[in-house]
Amino acid sequence: MEVIVMSKKMLVAYFSASGVTAKAAWKLSEAAGADLYEIKPEIPYSREDMDQYEVVFVGFPIWWYVAPKVINTFLESYDFSGKTIVPFATSGGSGMGSTNEKLAPSCPGAILLKGKMLNGVVAQAELKAWVESL
Repeated sequence: MEVIVMSKKMLVAYFSASGVTAKAAWKLSEAAGADLYEIKPEIPYSREDMDQYEVVFVGFPIWWYVAPKVINTFLESYDFSGKTIVPFATSGGSGMGSTNEKLAPSCPGAILLKGKMLNGVVAQAELKAWVESL
């Protein structure tokens, strides 16, 4: 398992349909000391300089046990080779399902870690412990 050292430059990138994933992403970025970036389909992805990041948390709402297609498009827009991708999701009922299987082809050469559900109110201490355990 890849160990994340807190001194690494990290990014929390997320897509939020209703604001729930946005709240989870903000809390995670605060806990990890990471930059925050909202994925919006109408904004060109090339605006974000991915070269500076070693670890990228990617958040989204789960739709039928997979990430929305906009997440695949985001991952395909950059070269994540050698970088660690950490998915996190929110959902009203479904789990991560086959999310990683569907995301892996979109980020070849990256280390794609197992995702985590961040439903409800998640304490900063719990998020910090999760980040440090990766």
